[in-house]
Formats: sequence, structure tokens, C-alpha cells
Amino acid sequence: MRGRLTSLAIACAACCAGLPAAQAADIKTDLTPAISAVMPQVISWRRDLHQHPELSNREKRTSAMVAAELKKLGLEVQTGIAHTGVVGLLKGGKPGKLVALRADMDALPVKEQVDLPFASKAVAEFNGQQVGVMHACGHDAHVAMLLGTATVLTKMKAQLSGDVMFIFQPAEEGPPPGEDGGAKLMLKEGIFAKRKPDAIFGVHVWPGPAGQLQVKPEGIMAAADSFEITVKGVQVHGSSPWRGIDPVAVTGQLITALHQIPARQLDVTQAPAVMSIGQVHGGVRWNIIPDEVKLGGTIRTFDPVMREQLIQKMQHTSEHIAAASGATAHFHSQSFAAVTWNHAGLTEWAMPSLNWAGAKAGVSPIKPITASEDFSFFQQEVPGVFLFLGIAEPGQPIEKTAPNHSPFFRVYEPAMENGVRAMAGLAVDFLAQAPVLK
Repeated sequence: MRGRLTSLAIACAACCAGLPAAQAADIKTDLTPAISAVMPQVISWRRDLHQHPELSNREKRTSAMVAAELKKLGLEVQTGIAHTGVVGLLKGGKPGKLVALRADMDALPVKEQVDLPFASKAVAEFNGQQVGVMHACGHDAHVAMLLGTATVLTKMKAQLSGDVMFIFQPAEEGPPPGEDGGAKLMLKEGIFAKRKPDAIFGVHVWPGPAGQLQVKPEGIMAAADSFEITVKGVQVHGSSPWRGIDPVAVTGQLITALHQIPARQLDVTQAPAVMSIGQVHGGVRWNIIPDEVKLGGTIRTFDPVMREQLIQKMQHTSEHIAAASGATAHFHSQSFAAVTWNHAGLTEWAMPSLNWAGAKAGVSPIKPITASEDFSFFQQEVPGVFLFLGIAEPGQPIEKTAPNHSPFFRVYEPAMENGVRAMAGLAVDFLAQAPVLK
């Protein structure tokens, strides 16, 4: 994770003359009817993608569809990046900066339980098991909204002072074990090698008020690490545990102790920190104490020093609790995503664009979210802003709206219009009056 960024002064001499701002206003006058006109197609794309979800690094149908639509628009298209990623480049009619817009494409191993005519019936293999597959995090909406954005911006490319890069990213949810993928692999394979964008923007749907945009400067989403702990004992008959070393009993003590670390050993007034155990595996028979138990879970932090402290304390606790019973514990962690860090100056600059995009639903501040995003790796390369779009059904209490990753997750489709407005508006305004960011 990069160090903390402070609020920055923004200077743009060209903007002071008023000409770029006027040009942006003229283009955005044309944007509104163009976006309204493309929304039926956006909804159609979203429903098609929803009905045909694909897991991380397996988004073959999705990427083929995206590439075909971008080629219809006449964009320069690259495929096969990070396995199934697609990048489209729109060249404006006038020279200028390059702005990137990103959408993720992968679905989740979740069996859909929403009664929709286009509900997913897809099944695929995940971790050696046959599982239902569903767009339970709204990536189908992200792809559809970015295709809609590409459509409307292409129609007015002659007016754009600069270029737009449309990034359709695979494996945001994490590549399968033993594979690379996602934003990190796209960067490794040189997505920004020929020309680095001057800024990047991303939008994520979630169960907030319909159409409302939510954003904050600096840390908006947590860094994520996965961890695995292997506790080794000595296998023995369950009737005589004293003859062996029970890794199950050690694991029980360890689970309790690990949960105490964020609560009792870290100064959480400085930044949030979360540790959760999601997997416990051990044993094959009811009357045999096994020789090994494995734990797996996730760590979420917003501060790099606190992250290191938490990992070190978890390793120390694991090894010493195991040793106290004669067992051993091997601790291993792996970084999944950095903190999603919104550039303070760029976030401040973006507010007029977002206020325009939010329309009647508006723009609202948001507290840090302990979920994570590998959009953060793009932000380590170029200034970026990541924001949320509310897609809860109007009139339904937010607390009763199914969250992301739920089998009951659903998207209120009219809200997607503000997502297209946000992406298109940010691109137009940035190319017309890009801030100087230090």
C-alpha cells in the first residue's frame, strides 16, 4: 500500500479562462439524452450477462461479447490480457490526456435464489466442486454500464480533447488457486506500458439508495490478506487423547485467541482492523483424533503498520499456543488487495461531475468499507477515484436489502443510469479540464 496522501492544491491555468469548462458543459448537454437513449441497451446487456455468469479467469463468453461490442463502435480493442481481459481505446477528435474507466467482469460461486426471468441457472467447477454461479456482486451491471459509457462517448468523440481507455477486468474476486489474475496481472502484462492514463475511475453497485453516488477521499476500502494456519499434532484414537497431541483442541484455543488480537492488542482508534476465520478443516472419522487441522480466513486493514502488527501477532500467537500443547503451527498469509485509496485532490475535483451525475439522488459521503477491491492496484500506478452507486429498490429499507455476495442480491436497473452518467461525466470533464495533481 502506498503511504497516506494529503489533500492537495489543484491548479489548472486553462480552466481559469473558462473555455474548457464551457466545452465540457456543451458536451454534457448532449450526454443526457444520449445516456437516456442507450439505457434500454444497457439493461439488455446486463440481463444477458446476468443469465450467463462466469467465474474468475473463465470469463470467455463475457469477454467475447465485450470485445464484439467495442469493435462495433470502432474502438481499438485488445483481448486476452490477464487471460480474458479486454481493453478498448477511444481516440478523441483533439489531442489531450488519457482517462481510464474500469469495470470488472467475473461472477461468484453462488446459487441464485432471486425469482427473475433472466436468473442464472449456470453451474461450474469451483475448488473441485460443482457450484451454482451468479453475478451476486453486480459485475454484470458494471460491464453493461461501461459499455453504455463507451457507446455515448463514441458518438461525441470529435468533441473530446483526449482519449478514453475502457478496461474490462477479469478475476476481481480473486483468481483460482495456483493462477494469477485480476488487476495485478493486467498491470504485469503491460496494460499501461505504452501509455499510462492520467487518471482512472471506477464505480461499484451496492445496496444504497437508488441512484445515489457515495464517495470519500483517501481510504475507502480495506486492504485484504488471506491467511492459512496448519496445526500439526499426533493422530490417536479418540478414546485415549493423552496418547497423542490433539490439534482440534489446540485449534479451539487458537480461534479464541486470534479473535482477541484486533479487540485487545491493536489500537483500533487509529484505523479499523478485522480478522475473520472462514474455514476449519480436519479429521475424517468421529473416533479418530487427526494429526492435522487447517484454518483459513481473511485480514482487513487500512493502515500498513497495523497490518504488519496484526500479521506478526497472529503468527506469534499461533506458534506459541500450539507449542504449549506440544503441537506446531505454520502460519502463512498472502496479500489479495491493497487499500483502495482515493486521491484526495482528484476526489475533490470530481465532486462537481458527481453532483451532475447523481441528479436527484445526489452524492453522499461514505464511511470506510472493510470489503476490498483490486482496483487499488491501478490506483498505485495512477491517481484514481472509486465510488459506489446505490441500487436498492426504492421504498425498501436499506437494512432489508440483500447485500453483495448474497444469493438474494438484485439490482434496481433504473439506478444504472446514474452509473453511466458518473463514468461519462467524469471522462468528459477530466479531458476538458484535467486538474494538476501533485
